[in-house]
Amino acid sequence: MNILLNNIEARVLGSLIEKEITTPDYYPLSLNALVNACNQKSNREPVMSLDETAVSAALANLTDQNLAAGTSGRDSRVLKYEHRLQEAFNFDRLETAILCVLLLRGPQTPGELRSRTERMHRFDDLEQVQSTLQRLMKREPPIVAVLPRQPGTKEVRYAHLLSGELQIAVSAPEHGAVTSLRSSNDTERIARLEEAVARLEKELAETREHLAALQKQFE
Repeated sequence: MNILLNNIEARVLGSLIEKEITTPDYYPLSLNALVNACNQKSNREPVMSLDETAVSAALANLTDQNLAAGTSGRDSRVLKYEHRLQEAFNFDRLETAILCVLLLRGPQTPGELRSRTERMHRFDDLEQVQSTLQRLMKREPPIVAVLPRQPGTKEVRYAHLLSGELQIAVSAPEHGAVTSLRSSNDTERIARLEEAVARLEKELAETREHLAALQKQFE
C-alpha cells in the first residue's frame, strides 16, 4: 500500500483515531469538531491553527488513499467523518494507540509513548511498548522506524513512516550531555502533567453530562 501523508493529513488522521477511542459518543466527527480536534493545544506537537479548507483538503486526500470517509447517520443531516485505519492495516489496539500518538506528536521515546497512550490503551510495561513497536517495524512495508540516538540522550525515539522515509540529522547537543538528559526528563514530566490534565478534562465533561441529565429529570 503506497501511502504518503503530509503534516496536515497526518494530524487529521491522528485526530480521528484519537477521538474514536477517547470520545466514542461524539464520533464520527463533524468538520467543525474535527478542526477543533486538530487545533487543540493538549496532546499535539506542534500545535496547529488549521481552517476548514485545509482540513477538507486533507480529508479528500485521506479518502483517496482509503484512510478516511464521510458518513451521515440517521439522526443527523450533518456530514461526519471517520477513519478507515482498521480496514487498511488491521491493527490491534496497542498498535493503533502507538501510531496515533506518533501521528499527533511526532517522534517519541518508548517512555513517552507509554505515558501518552494511556487514555487509549494502558501498556503493562515498557517491554510491551517495545514489542508493539517491533511489530510495526516488521510490517511490509514498515510503519515505524527507529531514529538515530541523539548524543547525550538515554533513549532512542521512534517515528511513523506514513509520511515517507525520514531524513533526520544527528546533531551534537549545544550544552553537553547533562543538558540533553535534563531536557529528556523535563519532557517526561510535562507528558505526565498533560495526561493528568486530559483525564481531569474528561472527568469534568462526564460530570457536566451527568448533571445535565439530572436536571432534565426534574424539568
